Amino acid sequence: MKFASRDASQPRYRPAKSAVAIAFAVATVCCFSATTQSHAAAETRGQPIPLYTGTEPGPKVPEITEAFRGQQIVRNIRRPTLEAYLPEKARATGAAVIVAPGGAFLMLSIDSEGRKAAAWLADHGVAAFVLKYRLNESPADQAAFGRQLDELFIGAAKGTDHDIIQPLAIADGKAAVKLVRERAQDWSVDPTRIGFLGFSAGAVIALQTALSGDAAERPDFVAPIYGPMDAVTVPASAPPLFAAMAANDPLFGGKGFALVDAWIAAKRPAELHVFAKGGHGFGMNTTGASSEHWIDSFYWWMQASGFLKPSAG
Repeated sequence: MKFASRDASQPRYRPAKSAVAIAFAVATVCCFSATTQSHAAAETRGQPIPLYTGTEPGPKVPEITEAFRGQQIVRNIRRPTLEAYLPEKARATGAAVIVAPGGAFLMLSIDSEGRKAAAWLADHGVAAFVLKYRLNESPADQAAFGRQLDELFIGAAKGTDHDIIQPLAIADGKAAVKLVRERAQDWSVDPTRIGFLGFSAGAVIALQTALSGDAAERPDFVAPIYGPMDAVTVPASAPPLFAAMAANDPLFGGKGFALVDAWIAAKRPAELHVFAKGGHGFGMNTTGASSEHWIDSFYWWMQASGFLKPSAG
């Protein structure tokens, strides 16, 4: 199984096949042009904002929000959106972060890796936007969906090679950066202080936007959380990097930190946090492990890096 883009121009991530099955099991058991008009309703916390004004390719089955194996998920996203979580005016820093949940490109862990993180950031003065990006299609019937996941796990255990990344999700990530930058004034956001935070599959999207050659769709800082650590080619334009994961991550743990090494070799700012415990998919869950406080470290890093204060000029 490849945790990799089907676009040959993109960096490829290839974790061990058996690790993919373990991590997916852990994650599932625990835990189109841009619109520019002003939407007053977008200031309501969680209000969905369409990424595109036209119709883009997506799953043919209806979007589903449901409880699945102990967590709230969304799948079969047909119309990608951003959900706005804006801070109170008195606390606003002017910084913004796009939040991309994970879920193996088959679902989104929308609460633990999306809305809870966005709400925390908004409460700390950072405008946050949860990205509901397009996914690989799954059956409407939950039991059939469960079998689809189980078959994925079994195939991975047997060494079957599958390509799981949805290229449209990468496109949605880039469109999200462009939309927030275009509408920065509407949301009282500094267009030069827009970050991208992604979990697992969402971390892949975050990294792809960070490595984009188009400045309009490239964030000003990037934070992959328990994402792939394989080496990539880091251009001089790459934004500052904050990365966090658990040492006992069954998917990406124990393989080194070539991604961070590549950032440092390119002389771009990089910070890495490796927590002793947390596994894969700890998100905003209360676990009692030190990894529970990753978002505090992310906030302190944003502060120390100057992203929480107005840019010069």
